[in-house]
Amino acid sequence: MEASMRVMDAVKSFRETRLAALRSPTEFFDYHRISRPADFNQATQRITYNTRYFSGNYVLIIALLAVYALLSNPLLLIALGFLVGGFVVINRFAPEPVQMGEHTITQKHLYLGLFVIGLPLLFIASPVMTFFWLVGASGVVILGHASFIEPGIESEYATVQDSV
Repeated sequence: MEASMRVMDAVKSFRETRLAALRSPTEFFDYHRISRPADFNQATQRITYNTRYFSGNYVLIIALLAVYALLSNPLLLIALGFLVGGFVVINRFAPEPVQMGEHTITQKHLYLGLFVIGLPLLFIASPVMTFFWLVGASGVVILGHASFIEPGIESEYATVQDSV
């Protein structure tokens, strides 16, 4: 019960901090503000400003790409479900050792069996490749958007407030 309360608090905190910074889709996809940066310095300034300004939208993009990566790799989804489900089942239904004939099966034995089956399955599912795809895809999308969208007029006032 306590663990579920911690998860709920973490979700609430995430919603209040990151998702409160979500900008409207019309502002995020404003094609009138798209222009090619003049040089690398301007692109860097745009990326710096836009990653802070659209941070909630970028977190949402990363989450959507992560869901897509899991759904497009069913073996990874099965391996993660097997490992997480195995931990839950072992913790819930086998906290005490079980006597089967002459053998005593402990939680340690069950975890060992879970790892012997789950880790090779996870290795075959190539989570590292999925992670690097997620980093690359989100990097291209976020850096591309942040460098091509001109900051709004409010960015001029943000530099004035910082210097005061």
